[in-house]
Amino acid sequence: MSTDRHTATSQPVAVPTTADRVRQVTVLVGAVIAIVGAAFGSGAFGGQAVQNASGGALAADATPVAPDGPAFSIWSLIYLGLAVFAVYQALPRHAADARLRAVSWWVLASMLLNAAWIGVVQTGVLPLSVVVIGALVAVLAVILVRLVRTPPTNEAQALVLDGTVGLYLGWASVATLANVAAALTDAGVGDLVLGATVWGVLVVAAGAVLAVVYAVFAARRPVVAIGIGLAMSWGLGWIAYGRANGPLVDSTVAVAAGLAAGVALLAPVVTTLRARRG
Repeated sequence: MSTDRHTATSQPVAVPTTADRVRQVTVLVGAVIAIVGAAFGSGAFGGQAVQNASGGALAADATPVAPDGPAFSIWSLIYLGLAVFAVYQALPRHAADARLRAVSWWVLASMLLNAAWIGVVQTGVLPLSVVVIGALVAVLAVILVRLVRTPPTNEAQALVLDGTVGLYLGWASVATLANVAAALTDAGVGDLVLGATVWGVLVVAAGAVLAVVYAVFAARRPVVAIGIGLAMSWGLGWIAYGRANGPLVDSTVAVAAGLAAGVALLAPVVTTLRARRG
């Protein structure tokens, strides 16, 4: 019996530290500031919408790979998820959670970078916006790696953290492709010898390849993998819709983007099922 007692009490129990409490409060307050700032910069309180900033370079008909307007409504869901996460990680019982310790600062960094990207776009400096959104995706990729390394503490954490990060990374990845295309077009080099249609097909094909890479890497974490796939499929699908309708019609890019959206949607389903069977 003494051996059993020793075994039962030998498991280390994480104890919250002052650093944990500081992190919780800072992430919560920082999230509020970042989300409100991003919403204000996006025109939610009467300011200029991102699609109308930078001389319309990011408008739905600015380039062959620009998602149609309704695509941006996904931000409402992402912001909601980030707000819920900020509250979730701040709960006293989550202070010493190892997974939250590993990613919370990075999630806050991603929110601040998103707000910074909106600010840069509003100034019209598109090359800098590419740098900022690239940094955003890099930060989200770090979070993805850390989430894949360790399983979620429970189902609630999987939904709040993994689900939100999945949507966030998936959409940010599509937005990065569109942002790069917008910056090149605004600089007068959008066609780059091959022509807008060919480059449009290549960009959405790159999106499909990236979606598969994410799906393979995150196969052991179905919530984040499927979240990425859903968001990328959403963005690519609205590119397809925009090229099939409206002022900038390009049937070739529309078909390619539609196929890419299908790949992004199915890839995580296939990889997570294979991982579960393995």
